[in-house]
Amino acid sequence: MNNIIIAYDSKTGNVQRFINKVKNELDIETVKIHEDSIIQKPFILVTYTTGFGQVPKTTKGFLMKNHQYMIAVASSGNMNWGMKFAVAADEISKKYSVPIILKFELSGTQKDVQRFIEEVRNIDNTCS
Repeated sequence: MNNIIIAYDSKTGNVQRFINKVKNELDIETVKIHEDSIIQKPFILVTYTTGFGQVPKTTKGFLMKNHQYMIAVASSGNMNWGMKFAVAADEISKKYSVPIILKFELSGTQKDVQRFIEEVRNIDNTCS
C-alpha cells in the first residue's frame, strides 16, 4: 500500500496498540502525529476521544495544518460514555467532510482490526 498512510494520535496507548495490530496484518506506513507534524499525502486518521467527548488537542492542532489530505477517520472510545462513545470521529467527520470508517472500544478487537483493514484496502484501491 503506497497510496495512503495511517496517521494516528494515542495518549494512553489504546490507539497505539490498535495500530500495532493493524501493522501486523497490513503493509502500510503509519505515523504518530504531533501538533506540528506535516503530512503531504492522503491519510486515514485514527485518534481517540478525550474528556467528555472532545477531539484531542494534538489531533486538532495536527488537522489545522493537514486536514486537506485526510480521506477518512476512525476513533477509539469507551462504551461507558454511552452517546459520547468515540464522538471525536463524528466531530472530525462533520467538520472536514470525511467518512468515519470505524469506531472501536479501547484498543479494539480482532473483528475491529479486520473491519478497519478492509476499509483501508477499499480506500487504497480507490486512490490507485
